[in-house]
Amino acid sequence: MNETPMIQVRDLSKTYRAGDVDVHALAGANLEVAKGEFVSVVGASGSGKSTLFNILGTLTTPTSGTVRIDGRDLKDLSNAERAEFRKNMVGFVFQKYNLLPTLSAEDNIRIVQYIANRAMEFTPEFEGILDILGIRDRMKHKPRALSGGQQQRVAIARALVNRPRILLADEPTGNLDSKNSAAVLGLLRDLNECLGQTILMITHDPEAASYAGRSIHMRDGKIV
Repeated sequence: MNETPMIQVRDLSKTYRAGDVDVHALAGANLEVAKGEFVSVVGASGSGKSTLFNILGTLTTPTSGTVRIDGRDLKDLSNAERAEFRKNMVGFVFQKYNLLPTLSAEDNIRIVQYIANRAMEFTPEFEGILDILGIRDRMKHKPRALSGGQQQRVAIARALVNRPRILLADEPTGNLDSKNSAAVLGLLRDLNECLGQTILMITHDPEAASYAGRSIHMRDGKIV
């Protein structure tokens, strides 16, 4: 028997109203991502990548179509259940690190545990993630004392501390130079290979996309 896909998207559409014009951000997109897969979604600005990301992360709802995460249909979730889903099932990494400047790296990570009502401690497994990311010795530093690459590694650690089933990364190297970009992308690949973390990464950069195990392309709101 085939294993249930971690992500299953069928005929997904999203239409926004801009004045008197309907904007079709997604137009019947279909996608399957297996558990433990690292998939990059490549496309130009306006192709629908970010809209897909926001729907998968329950940050917005589709106009039509179905989305199942680990077999669960997202349309069946109440607003409260969507909030719980985001806290426990999905980790987000964005182009901007979004670290709180007055908190140490450790406290920037722990705040996510607090929001999710988790124990405010790092498990041995998570300590191993810090080692993979190479930031265990930077936990007491505030963001201003960290390089851009280190800040993004802290952001990745924050996204993973609650052991989400899916890591959604939206242009995670967009603010980094080529050296740090390669380092962060290599770390994402290591997390996928060493821990079996399911990762969906949005990028416009074919070189970044090559770090994933599989790449898909979006154009005009569809996966092509």
